Amino acid sequence: MGKIEGIRIENYGSLKSVKLGKLFSYQAGEALGNMTTIIGPSGTGKSTVADAFGFLADCLDKGVEEACDMNYRGGFDRLASQNSSAPIKFELYYRETSNSRPITYELEIDLDNKDRPYVKLERLRMRQKTQAKGYPLTFLYLAGGKGYAYEGKESGETDAGVLEGAGRRVEVNLADKRKLGISTYGTMQEYTRIVDFLDFLKSWYLCYFSPDKARQEQFFAPHPHLNRTGSNINNVAHYMYREDRAGFDRVLADIQKKLKGIKEITPSPMDDKRIVLRFLEEGFSEPFYSPRMSDGTLKLFAYYLLLNEHTPRQLVFIEEPENGLYHQYLADLAIELRKGVGTGFKKQVFVTTHSPFFVNALEPKDVWVLEKGEDGFSQVKRASDYDYVKSMVDEGVSLGDLWFSQYFG
Repeated sequence: MGKIEGIRIENYGSLKSVKLGKLFSYQAGEALGNMTTIIGPSGTGKSTVADAFGFLADCLDKGVEEACDMNYRGGFDRLASQNSSAPIKFELYYRETSNSRPITYELEIDLDNKDRPYVKLERLRMRQKTQAKGYPLTFLYLAGGKGYAYEGKESGETDAGVLEGAGRRVEVNLADKRKLGISTYGTMQEYTRIVDFLDFLKSWYLCYFSPDKARQEQFFAPHPHLNRTGSNINNVAHYMYREDRAGFDRVLADIQKKLKGIKEITPSPMDDKRIVLRFLEEGFSEPFYSPRMSDGTLKLFAYYLLLNEHTPRQLVFIEEPENGLYHQYLADLAIELRKGVGTGFKKQVFVTTHSPFFVNALEPKDVWVLEKGEDGFSQVKRASDYDYVKSMVDEGVSLGDLWFSQYFG
């Protein structure tokens, strides 16, 4: 369980310095909710925000040097903000439950003396139970791969180096400073807080759903979760059909509300060990199979599978769900996403969109607007912070209609 209450990104492409929500370094901010939607004209940085989340996940999985080159990023020099010699920086403000103390994760990535990306700084902080106020204690600190980590659920040290608590301090010297320290110490049960944070990061799902990938040949291998591109959609549908039939029936019912002609969807194993989705439509005696279905049908089916996961990922990022979908489905999808994340700490969703129809179903506090500043870099502002927007929505005007009519953004 857990969710991000705030994120700060610096020197990452057009995101020279942006922050969303509440942070250790910005306590005046209002914490992000369970659904955060980012809007703005083309070229303002929406895809860069999505890629920043993907970059963090890739750093965890592959290390920072490889992450800089993945997904057409072009290496550190092209990834970092233009005309900046500063490191790429991230700050995450994370909480496991409403009653738990927040954890701050700070990460800085720079070039070493051989122009290779490396982890310049990595830090985790949290207050102790006995701390009502003041700076949280650091329980993981690495500068160039060297530093310390604290075992257990409590203890750490102040910025002045004063040790507090009874936890054991362990000196750290990583063999590879291109790897994140949390990926090493998060696998050891002695470091409880690092383990919990790493588990949260590993549960992220960055959705780059591609109908063409979903149509590719898939062999029989039931799986509980969609991969990034959806190339295992048939396997996920089969897993849910077999292990959670009630959940699968909910997906079918949701699809039928949008696509009136769909009578039945079933995973269909073939004799040669391939598996396809079988769609039976009104008016046709013969079924259609997933390789022949429309982009919109496959995409909508994937989103409803995602909403009904038996063991949900804690953070899901969806980029431009409107692509390939009929516009009247979008408000319903936004409503279902809001309903699916609920109000607790089970799941959190981030979405980027151009669609006012999607935004019409949202609250001003859950929508962030990206714009280009005079210096060419992205600026971000909560929709609820624009003059008159919140009051007009309270009067019954839809948020997406206000945006379309250029009342903000």
